[in-house]
Amino acid sequence: MRKKIDWERQLGRRLKLRDLHVFFAVAHRGSMAKAAVQLGVSAPTVSEVIANLEQGLGVQLFDRSPQGVEPTVYGRALLKRGLVAFDELKQGIRDIEFLSDPTVGELRIGCVESISATTLPLIIHRFIHRFSQQHPDVVFEVEDIPRYTWEAKLRERALDLVLIQMGGRAAMESKSFSDLNVEILFNDQLVVAAGMQTRWARRRRIDLAELVNERWILPAPDTWNYDVLSEAFRARGLDMPKLTVNTLSVYLRTNLLVIGEFVTAFPLSLLHFHAHRFSLKVLPLDLPVRPWPVVLLTLKNRTLTPVVERFIECSRDVVKSITNI
Repeated sequence: MRKKIDWERQLGRRLKLRDLHVFFAVAHRGSMAKAAVQLGVSAPTVSEVIANLEQGLGVQLFDRSPQGVEPTVYGRALLKRGLVAFDELKQGIRDIEFLSDPTVGELRIGCVESISATTLPLIIHRFIHRFSQQHPDVVFEVEDIPRYTWEAKLRERALDLVLIQMGGRAAMESKSFSDLNVEILFNDQLVVAAGMQTRWARRRRIDLAELVNERWILPAPDTWNYDVLSEAFRARGLDMPKLTVNTLSVYLRTNLLVIGEFVTAFPLSLLHFHAHRFSLKVLPLDLPVRPWPVVLLTLKNRTLTPVVERFIECSRDVVKSITNI
């Protein structure tokens, strides 16, 4: 049986933040030599730091090969926990910066395009309007997050929060989200839209069967909005229409609707903000009533900076002020 590590004797008095910094550099670069170049030290210095860490822990942190190094199961465990420790330290530095100079701050937001094109601008505007004097130099770093990548970025603490649409309450209550704070801002819904220049825009009533052979712009079949439409067509005994354009891009879809005979499915909130601007029309169709929650996600047990907390406060206020969504 392996002996328990004596923290005080083996590591407590010897481990330095610099050692962990070197460890992270080696793990991320996959090479002692490359880490040395990044850190501006010699390769033997890096090797010595890693060797001392391994000696103190009594395990091998990296597998070595002529191609470089790869973290072992022990190395990955240290990476996971060390990342949290370093993130909390960085958050602490950000808090100190805020307390010493509350005018500055940084907010890293992950967001899908349909929200960055609608609700997010209002939230940022509200924040600036309310806190411009307290935080005149706050920087909003907004990242358009593709599907399936936001969880990793949030857990890796590369983002402070995420704004995204979720495919119903079941998805939000998944065990995989047990480490996340999930707050529903509002429930959106799916609608079908076309350009005002199309014949469909003049109709008071449209049967879903009439749209089977139209030019559809939709995301891939594994998306929530595709699934809702597919359910609607199946309920009528109809085949799902063939896609003319397969894309998630809000910009591409809106522009194609403006200039051509296309139909697409959008969240109602997007039409609420942009129907008049882009001359779009929500088509009068009967679709399944399926709430589409827009949620704000943060990582549990992670300290939020004052700037992040105030942004979340503005998010709630903006949602309360929006009507007809």
